Amino acid sequence: MKISAFPKCWIDEISSGKMDLHEWIDLSRQLECDGLELYGSFLRSHEDTYLAEVRAHVAECGMEIPMMCCSPDFTLPDEAQRMDEVRRQQEMIRVSKKLGCRFVRVLSGQKWPEVSIDDGVRMVVDCIRRCLPCAGEEGIVLAMENHYKDGAWHYPEFAQKIAVFMAIINQIDSPWFGVQFDPSNTLVADEDPLELLELVSARVVTMHASDRYVLPGYDLREVLSFAGQRGYHPALKHGVIGRGLNNYPAIFAKLAESGFNGWVSVEDGMNGLEEMKESVDFLKEMRRQYF
Repeated sequence: MKISAFPKCWIDEISSGKMDLHEWIDLSRQLECDGLELYGSFLRSHEDTYLAEVRAHVAECGMEIPMMCCSPDFTLPDEAQRMDEVRRQQEMIRVSKKLGCRFVRVLSGQKWPEVSIDDGVRMVVDCIRRCLPCAGEEGIVLAMENHYKDGAWHYPEFAQKIAVFMAIINQIDSPWFGVQFDPSNTLVADEDPLELLELVSARVVTMHASDRYVLPGYDLREVLSFAGQRGYHPALKHGVIGRGLNNYPAIFAKLAESGFNGWVSVEDGMNGLEEMKESVDFLKEMRRQYF
């Protein structure tokens, strides 16, 4: 198992250019992890020279770039717009290859009110299948995440619930397709992460690790029920991995039993780099115990 870091706390700053990507790469040395996961909008250019500079900088820090986080919207009601999303995803597959990535995240899309469950599942499966030939050509595995909501989206994830997520991935059988498991997203959807993991453990190729906790004075069930229907509850917070609601010993025991030995990315830092380092250290201890 290898450990990477994703700067959830600085997504907006890096995407907007207020914080240079190279600044984050330098900061990440303090985490002492194996790799850095990137987000598509972090890149200032898709030119080969720029991509080579980013890849070289990460390598100079003793790390690699295992995955690119992309957020395609494959449930757009308009077919032409969906095909634009497919082309953008294919472009990011090619860009990610140049950065040395092995995985590229894929999502279902937004939960548009006018799109039914059946139509949405059909759209997502069709779009992912259109991306698979490009992924195969570049040697990239598409990792579909059980996501909650991209920050730039108006609506939450279409496949937020386990039943919808499974309806999609069960129709896609390819060596270039797998699952990115995120236990916190399952929690926020008011479902059981271990229930989902039991269903997908054999297909997990990457994992996002974060943890959530509920502020004192709030009812846990009420907070999670709210989040599962209307978005993040103000009492639901990020914290150091291993100190929140997720049962990480049970999660890693199941992953190890299933033969997982891939990348786990810390998706945190909302309270600063020091907590992010504590999360990395926790994952190192999980690695020592279970892998």
